[in-house]
Amino acid sequence: MGYKPKEPDHDQIMRYLPLVKRIAGRMDAGDGDFDKDDLFSIGVIGLIDALKKFDASKGVPFEAYATVRIKGSIIDEMRKSGRVSRDRIAKLNEYYDAKERLEQQHHRTPEEQEICAEMGIGDKELSKLHETVHYLSRVSFETTLFHKDGNEVQLSDLIKDEDTATPEEELLKKERKLLLRKAMKELNEREQIILDLYYVQELTLKEIAYSMDISIPRVSQIHGKILLKLRALMA
Repeated sequence: MGYKPKEPDHDQIMRYLPLVKRIAGRMDAGDGDFDKDDLFSIGVIGLIDALKKFDASKGVPFEAYATVRIKGSIIDEMRKSGRVSRDRIAKLNEYYDAKERLEQQHHRTPEEQEICAEMGIGDKELSKLHETVHYLSRVSFETTLFHKDGNEVQLSDLIKDEDTATPEEELLKKERKLLLRKAMKELNEREQIILDLYYVQELTLKEIAYSMDISIPRVSQIHGKILLKLRALMA
C-alpha cells in the first residue's frame, strides 16, 4: 500500500520555522518583487508541503528533504517573477558564443575585456552578466557550470528525483565533482574564500559583504565572475 500524505500539525510547523528562516535568509531577493518576509512566507508553504509528503520509510532525513522543498518553492516563485529573464540568459549565451569565437581565432582562453570588445559591451553590461550567472547558480549550480540554456531556468537539478540514478548518471556526477575540485585549485585565494563562505559556511551575501568590506551587489558580481572562471577552467 502506497504512502498517504498527511496534514501537519501546528507544533510540527513551528518546530521547523527556524529552518525556513535560515534558508530564506540565504536567498538573495535582490531588487526584485520579493523581500525577506515574502521569501519566508513562501518557504513556509514549502515546509508544509514537505511535512505533508515526507515518507520516513525512504530513509532520508527530514531536514534534508525539507530543505530541497523549501528552497525549491522559493526559487520557483522568484523564477516566475522574471528575476532571470530570457533576455538576460540570451545575453549570457552571446557571451559564451563570443568567447568560443575568440578561442578558435587565437587558440587560447580570451580575457574578459577581449570578450566585451567582441560583443561591443562595457564594464556595466559585464557586471550584469556576472549577476545573471550568480542568480542562475541559485537555481542550479551544476547547470550553471556545465550547460548553456537559451530558454529559461530549469529546476530539474534542484528537485530530487524519486527514482534511483542510473550507473551512467552516477559516473557522470563523480566525474564532474573531480573536475570541479581540480578547477577550484586553480582559483586565487580570495576566490576560494568567497566560495567557501557561500557554499561551505553558508553565509548570506550580506554577511560575506560585511566580512570582506564590499557591497552586496559586488559580492554577487564577484561570485558570478568566479563561476564563469570555473566554467572556463572545466571546458
